[in-house]
Amino acid sequence: MKHRHLWSWLCGMILVMFLMAGCGSTPPAAGPTDATDIPTDATDTPAETADTPAEATDSSNQRGDASDTLRILYWQAPTILNPHLASGTKDYDAARLILEPLATITPDGTPAPVLAAEIPTVDNGGVAEDLSSVTWTLKPDVVWSDGAPFTAADVVFTYEYCSTEATACTNAASFDNIASVEAIDDYTVQITWEMPNPNPYQTFVTRLGVILQKAQFENCVGEAAAADAACQEANLAPIGTGPYKLREFKPGDVVTYDINENYRESGKPFFKEVQFKGGGDAPSAARAVFQTGDVDYAWNLQVEAAVINQLLRGGRGELITAQGGNVERLLFNFANPDPALGDARGEPDQPHPFLTDVNVRKALALAVDRQVMAEQLYGPAGDPTCEIIVSEPYISLDQIYGGRRDCSANIEEANRLLDQAGWIDSDGDGIRDKDGVKMSILYQTSVNSLRQKEQELVKQAWDQLGVETELKSVDAGVFFDSAAGNLDNIAHFFADVQMFTNGSEQTDQTNYLCQWTTGEIAQRSTEWRGNNQARYSNPDYDALCDQLRTESDPEARADLVMQMNDILIEDAVIVPLVARKSVFSGIASDLKGVNPSGWDSEMWNIADWYRE
Repeated sequence: MKHRHLWSWLCGMILVMFLMAGCGSTPPAAGPTDATDIPTDATDTPAETADTPAEATDSSNQRGDASDTLRILYWQAPTILNPHLASGTKDYDAARLILEPLATITPDGTPAPVLAAEIPTVDNGGVAEDLSSVTWTLKPDVVWSDGAPFTAADVVFTYEYCSTEATACTNAASFDNIASVEAIDDYTVQITWEMPNPNPYQTFVTRLGVILQKAQFENCVGEAAAADAACQEANLAPIGTGPYKLREFKPGDVVTYDINENYRESGKPFFKEVQFKGGGDAPSAARAVFQTGDVDYAWNLQVEAAVINQLLRGGRGELITAQGGNVERLLFNFANPDPALGDARGEPDQPHPFLTDVNVRKALALAVDRQVMAEQLYGPAGDPTCEIIVSEPYISLDQIYGGRRDCSANIEEANRLLDQAGWIDSDGDGIRDKDGVKMSILYQTSVNSLRQKEQELVKQAWDQLGVETELKSVDAGVFFDSAAGNLDNIAHFFADVQMFTNGSEQTDQTNYLCQWTTGEIAQRSTEWRGNNQARYSNPDYDALCDQLRTESDPEARADLVMQMNDILIEDAVIVPLVARKSVFSGIASDLKGVNPSGWDSEMWNIADWYRE
């Protein structure tokens, strides 16, 4: 495995330094590869699914042959079907049955065309030799589910939609540093970057880059995107090019889909109806697929290892996993969430009364025992980690815990740091204080029995420091909801500490790491849609992001990635806890064709799913 990653790494260096093909016919590494390793011999055929037999695509298996319903259960219910205004995985995944990007990133970390005819490369002329532009050629036979032709105008419009600041596009970072997006003709789109871009697949790729129909959304650019009644309706019922189309959507409950009869792939998809149900919790989802057989697919089984192992003995289903970059983490709030501040609550100009002190943050991080948490609660679903970047080639898998830094729990050192910072128990009530401020923390996460046990472990550790900790559990549908008026979601972050899992959506780490820049701060003026919920601001970090966006040498890029990783860890902006499998879901034993990718939606190849 490591030798294959090394070969991929060297090929990327050769490609970018000499702007020519260098990898020959060596197969891609089994895992994420640096996005600067631009393929030079990509075909227009998506990667085959891991377990789809030949008969799944021949004439004996036709569109809608699986006449029963495909039943999908997410214990977080979708609330919107426009991913460009969404903030939760459940919304992205529910939309992915309808809306599609130009390309996907397959499980092995390589790009494959979706709405594009082929992957643009240096060799085929799609990527400029100086990396200043990328040209996408579209498939000519694609139509929207309403029968209208899909053209370059829709692609250009999607860029205009997301690059307009007032739209408050959740995926705006994917559209950064673009000088222009032009329709050369009806089936050719050229992206010209403001400066050479070493990641040509930054835009219109994976679930972050799905294309919106211009005819449906053209009056929804800017503030109208979320405010206008017609636009709100479009956000809940988008027209798409995917294998399924919307029949009915009950936000916060269930999405029902029918086959898109205009879908371009002959004979697909195989299910006549899909029900994408939301609600419940991870343990009940696990029981529904492994024990009762009520569903075919159960998402994100964040359930204690002992429970999962017991349920699997029933033989009704199996686990599917995929490696990626997801990390369960604690996030510290640099702003003051005190409701007494009124409209200024959580604004970046209102500093937190004690979490702005780096020694306080370091002490809280030092007290947490990641190893116990991972081993007792996650088992095979995750490993303890000290890093926020947990994927190759940036870091080897044996370095993610203790390989680069000692992050073992140390209560004694944590107490020393707090004493040194002047936080002491001055009145003998067992709670540290300073200048009249009590060290009292509101610590929130989503409702999930495993996460509540994580909270208890953290609280027990912080109790030993003399830190008062109130635990708050928010229904997952609320916690990950994107509504601007939802005060309990992760974007508002009206608590002192919050915990959830996140990770890079691409093998390239640029957009992910640049989420912690000053310009990404979530605040009232952005309708709380910024990705920097911690309100962290560091000019040195911002400068590294700017460098990463322009650096083309793979070795230098990897160094920048780890420098940014190290700032976030050493500055204790976040506390990585567990490197989780990017996909850890359950499927019924007779459901075939599922091939999870850690770099796109779990629904990325749902057109290939069938029942045996």
